[in-house]
Amino acid sequence: MVHPLPSSSAHRHAHAPGQRRSTLLALVLLALTAVLLMGGASVGSTGWESVLRMRDDPVSWQIVVDIRLPRSLGAWLAGALLGLAGAVAQGLFRNPLADPYLLGSASGASLGSAVGLVLMGSSVTSLNLLYRLGMTGMAFVGAACAVALTVVLARNVQNTLRLLLAGVIVGVVLGAVRDLLELRHPDILQAMQAFTLGTSAFVGWEGCVLMAAVLLVCGLATWACARVLDGLTLGEATAASLGLPLAQLRYGLVAVLALARSTLLAAAMGGVLLLAADILARWLVAPQELPVGVLTAALGGSYLLWRMHRSTRAGGAM
Repeated sequence: MVHPLPSSSAHRHAHAPGQRRSTLLALVLLALTAVLLMGGASVGSTGWESVLRMRDDPVSWQIVVDIRLPRSLGAWLAGALLGLAGAVAQGLFRNPLADPYLLGSASGASLGSAVGLVLMGSSVTSLNLLYRLGMTGMAFVGAACAVALTVVLARNVQNTLRLLLAGVIVGVVLGAVRDLLELRHPDILQAMQAFTLGTSAFVGWEGCVLMAAVLLVCGLATWACARVLDGLTLGEATAASLGLPLAQLRYGLVAVLALARSTLLAAAMGGVLLLAADILARWLVAPQELPVGVLTAALGGSYLLWRMHRSTRAGGAM
């Protein structure tokens, strides 16, 4: 007589292939990260020469250790944060096309940067705090304020559709305010264009430490909310039936989106993608550089077109 497996054993056996695939993918992504970091350390005006001479040449050591390595690591960390935020957004909105900017954070970040440029361009000595924050700090403040405004307009985070609509409205309004500010101060247009297109040229070790700390906090918060993300993919009614505190944990997920299923793999994949794009941006038209945002948009758009073509041929949905 064959006895059925206990439910826990059946659950483990059912998920064993998926766990093996996830482990294999994680190892592949780690290997790609290591290879790309070495590649990032060698891409530049002097190429591999600086790497080969860094032990005996202080200038080569400074180029590799103080410029190329933090820039490459910073690109990976930024990509990991975006990948993590994207995974949270897709789980929160139950849509594979959702991105981290649905709550108006991108428009808020752009407006914050524009405000920072306008204020820092003045000669008022009381703006020392703004100088310390810089464009990145002002962008973060703007993104956080935009997400907070979205939550206030949506009244709560219980209604996903209302939250999404509020995010779209906030994004449109803040984008219009930024456009008006740029028209009023045309001298900031060039800096805003460079900031919007993206570059890792000015990332140092301090920035890497800051991004690593934020990634750690967001990763732990997402891991704590992993059951909520899994439940939301099955529908809000199903998630509620599991006894999950949706009201409280939704705010946590929205906070992760403001700061930054298998979220660790999504973060690693995002890091690999942005690091690869940053290396290509430095290498394709060397000694000049392409804006990394142009390459990520091209890579992302090409991937979506490929997915659409594949799903159309298969007669299924994305």
